[in-house]
Amino acid sequence: MINWKALEPAIYPSKPFDINGCWSGSATILPSNKLVILYTGIDPQQRQVQNYAVPSNLSDPYLRKWTKPDNNPLMVPDQGINATAFRDPTTAWLGNDGNWRILVGGKRKRRGMAFLYRSRDFVNWVKAKHPLHSSPETGMWECPDFYPVSVMGKTGLDTSFMGQSVKHVLKVSLDVTRYDYYTVGKYIRHEDKYVPNNNSDDGWSGLRYDYGNFYASKTFFDAAKNRRILWGWANESDSPHDDVQKGWAGIQTIPRTLWLDDSGKQLLQWPIKELETLRGKSVQVRNKVLKSGEHFEIKGITAAQADVDVTFSLPSLDKAEKYDPSWTDAQKLCSQKGTHVKGGIGPFGLLTLASKNLEEYTPVFFRIFKAPDKHVVLMCSDARSSSLKEGLYKPPFAGFVDVDLADKMLSLRSLIDHSVVESFGAGGKTCITSRVYPTLAVFDDAHLSAFNNGTETVVVENVNAWSMKKPFKMN
Repeated sequence: MINWKALEPAIYPSKPFDINGCWSGSATILPSNKLVILYTGIDPQQRQVQNYAVPSNLSDPYLRKWTKPDNNPLMVPDQGINATAFRDPTTAWLGNDGNWRILVGGKRKRRGMAFLYRSRDFVNWVKAKHPLHSSPETGMWECPDFYPVSVMGKTGLDTSFMGQSVKHVLKVSLDVTRYDYYTVGKYIRHEDKYVPNNNSDDGWSGLRYDYGNFYASKTFFDAAKNRRILWGWANESDSPHDDVQKGWAGIQTIPRTLWLDDSGKQLLQWPIKELETLRGKSVQVRNKVLKSGEHFEIKGITAAQADVDVTFSLPSLDKAEKYDPSWTDAQKLCSQKGTHVKGGIGPFGLLTLASKNLEEYTPVFFRIFKAPDKHVVLMCSDARSSSLKEGLYKPPFAGFVDVDLADKMLSLRSLIDHSVVESFGAGGKTCITSRVYPTLAVFDDAHLSAFNNGTETVVVENVNAWSMKKPFKMN
């Protein structure tokens, strides 16, 4: 999942049922290792319909050719469905009753919903009377994903797995906000109903896989290594003209292993182990004290393409700023505070893709606040200073981190790759991806530093950083 070979498109418009477009979908492995792709096609009436395709040659290890049987489409929008808001079928799961089930994203007026379909033969599908789940005022639900997670340990589960020590996750990509949201909850099998946990907010203020430039994600179960893998898409933040000049637009983020936190309230994410095969030259720093306003450069690696893992210790939490209960919008709070407004504890973190004199830099950092009964941790990835180039989308991205600071330690890992910074706070509790386009901080002129702009001293307990090699192109 690190080194890839570019192939010709597997599915493209070629039949009446997809002549106006082939859109997102999912693959399902049926018994006897039969593989089926379900995908959304746009028909001559501009309706969104659900189609299937099967491999044309199972002996081809890359499955380059796919056949679209003439009995497509399998699912068409009925009178109760908006034909322009009916797309992105999920991986199917098999119930104890012998029926396969999938979800298709949709909306009814402003209510987002996940339509449920059932089939015994994977060809004839019947829409359930009620959606698996819906939520008011959320708009179109794109790219739904529904899967089980174990309440104990990191082991992933097959999409059809059912058991006592299991919760389910429903993820939806909200077309209105262009972010991915998820809830953790209970799948009531005999009712085909999903109920989010009481502490899992079902809406725009809910949990997100990633609080940055990350959308239209999909997970799959890796049976070979018993883990669930998350793929996400990070689109560009520059102009369409720039994209034409580059010859491409949009990237896949690094695949992430995903599992349920011990609290049962949220998911944790971490870059897949295979990424470490690209690690090259390394540096280590230990017990570096950062007083107010100080920073130090992490030298000896290629800062434009690096993997850096740092742990901060906080000698005292006494000077943390008072938390205002109205600060519920993390992104707005980050934009107001930034890296220059001194706090009691923070901002502290990393200056990534920085030019020598800091004309350009993308800071990834924490700020700590004191609420009446806990500490509130804000994590930011602020692109506003990332480039001198005009006309770019350079937002400050941010999310809160649900972490216990009893040990006064906080970790941050950032994957830096020229125009992308993927960051994982507190072991993957909060993740933020930023797309940035520096003009000075490029290649050997990019720098990486740890910094502290808070009034209280912060200690860098340890830094482990690696230069990252380029993946090779497979023949």
